[in-house]
Amino acid sequence: MALTTFSIGRDTQIVIMGSTGRIDISHVIAFESRQMTTPIRVSRIDGTQLGTELPRGWEGTFEVERGTSILDDFIAGIEQSFYNGNPIQPGTMYQYVTEADGSVSTYQFSGVVFKLANAGTWKGDAAVRQKLEFFATQRQRI
Repeated sequence: MALTTFSIGRDTQIVIMGSTGRIDISHVIAFESRQMTTPIRVSRIDGTQLGTELPRGWEGTFEVERGTSILDDFIAGIEQSFYNGNPIQPGTMYQYVTEADGSVSTYQFSGVVFKLANAGTWKGDAAVRQKLEFFATQRQRI
């Protein structure tokens, strides 16, 4: 059941499925996704303006307080696969959102590739924050 009449951060859960199975990232503190589009604009001869936005995938980020090596190992495995001459296999992500009425909306991100944008800053008495970026070819409700 949702905690409020509007969405808050704890109303969502993200599951990543990589080429080796489920990736359980501990201590996710933020998740952001955004649709990418290509604008098309038409200026008809009669002065009427028309427009559309063509879907071009989704991108986003995870912010993580490092709790285990799983994120580092996940990216290292992708990189090692590349250097071994194997193609980089895209993954799949699922976003589960608990809605205010208690129902759950599920979105599937397909064709997902990842980049460890920041492996973290290591300094005394401070958590190590990492940033994982992704690109997905499509997001659909399932």
